[in-house]
Amino acid sequence: MRAANSFIGRNDYSKASSALLLFFIALKLVLPFLLVNPIYELHRDEFLHLDQAKHLAWGFQSVPPVTSIFALLITFLGKSEAVIRLVSAAIGAATIVFTWKIVEEFKGNLYAKSLSAIALICSTIGRLDLLFQPNAFDILSWTALYFFLIKYINTKKIGFLYAAAIAFGIGFLNKYNILFLAAGLAPAFIISQQRTIFKNKHFYLAVLVALIIMLPNLLWQYNHNFPVVGHMKELAKTQLDKINRIDFLKDQMLYYINIIFIVVAGLLSLMFYKPFQNFRWIVIGFAFSLFLFTYFRAKSYYAVGLYPVIIAAGCAYFGGVLQKSSQRYIKVSTLVIPIILFLLILRVSYPFLSPKRIVQKHKIFSEVGALRWEDGLQHDLPQDFADMLGWKELAHLTDIAYAKVKDKSSLLVRADNYGEAGAINYYSRFKNINAVTYNADYLNWFKMDKPIKDVILIFGPYDEDSQRKGERPFFRKINKIGEVTNPYAREKGASVFLLEGASKDVTTIIKAEIKERQHDH
Repeated sequence: MRAANSFIGRNDYSKASSALLLFFIALKLVLPFLLVNPIYELHRDEFLHLDQAKHLAWGFQSVPPVTSIFALLITFLGKSEAVIRLVSAAIGAATIVFTWKIVEEFKGNLYAKSLSAIALICSTIGRLDLLFQPNAFDILSWTALYFFLIKYINTKKIGFLYAAAIAFGIGFLNKYNILFLAAGLAPAFIISQQRTIFKNKHFYLAVLVALIIMLPNLLWQYNHNFPVVGHMKELAKTQLDKINRIDFLKDQMLYYINIIFIVVAGLLSLMFYKPFQNFRWIVIGFAFSLFLFTYFRAKSYYAVGLYPVIIAAGCAYFGGVLQKSSQRYIKVSTLVIPIILFLLILRVSYPFLSPKRIVQKHKIFSEVGALRWEDGLQHDLPQDFADMLGWKELAHLTDIAYAKVKDKSSLLVRADNYGEAGAINYYSRFKNINAVTYNADYLNWFKMDKPIKDVILIFGPYDEDSQRKGERPFFRKINKIGEVTNPYAREKGASVFLLEGASKDVTTIIKAEIKERQHDH
């Protein structure tokens, strides 16, 4: 009888666990439509990744190829903003599933699993998968890798080693950032009790599997003179050099301020909690990877992939120590506090408020540092929010110019940066407009098979030649169509010009400029 009751209990528990997990997955899929104010458009980075679907390759200047595969899926599903949000959210939902499973491996109960899902949804991790960028899948691949390694340690089944290798290989094809995880895990395993993994021949075969998965991209990098090196140098010169190491470490706390008690519990329990003694390597690897991120002045969100497993440990720990009925109020508090704090910081962390409302609440946003951009200066809106405005207006102006051109087969649409080019390609009513730029991957996407007769030029807000004196000798006629007027857009002041009647020299000059910039990259 006891055995039967026990079976029924386990069966009911399994059903409850599955039902709750499905609830959190559904919630994750719905949240993007509730958290993003309709006034905002897509983010500048999203446009680049969407355009990569038109130029599939084993690598790009800015990222490896996985994001382009998701972009191809999005295109197949209709490429609407709703589809883009849904695909990004689905990746985030998958991270919740893997974290849920890690809690199971830590012997966490239903309360612990639920707490882990709430923590992921309410923390910065939930914000990063709001946009269609490599960051969401980066977090997912790190979490999957941790899960398979933990599963291997718990079961000693070699299949999980190979699964970990596949997760790492695919993660590498998504973002090279995962190398920081490997650099942290290697010494962690050497130091910890799990160093015996290096005596297992299947470990080396698994490494070989990962290398085989990575190989096409490595060959692509080699054949293209390693553009990732140039990209990193440019990133270091224009952005990373402005990052303060202390600020990076501060952000690691601020990103998880509403679940900081879970993160701290996770780190401490992985160090001292006896049931977790086989998993000390996790916190050792965390420390090594965080040190490397700090030393190389990484952006604060680069380290986000380290945290789901820490959160899982913290939740499993609370599930293990809060067993008494007298502690039920503490358990309820741990579930409610992240939600309450999430609602309090929602207006600052997400593009929930309209730009006008943000300006009205300037003091609040300024006090938490949300208005400081990568240039180190204060602005009216958070940088990511400003990067989600003005694109439809820019595309509309470009369409006006495009409609005026009779021979569109000899037209070049050249923007100032990848955000502008991608936004025009996405929002234009002319689906074959093919806007390009000398910036990012677009540099390789120019179609120069015919002599250029007309050009639509888009110049950013800091244009030093607003009269187009430099171009006038090469064109019969130049007209300014208009400029972006949205006062809150990062591209405010970006102008659209129609240059008609190009001289024969224009095609030669542009080809030379493309070649020169490709050489520089």
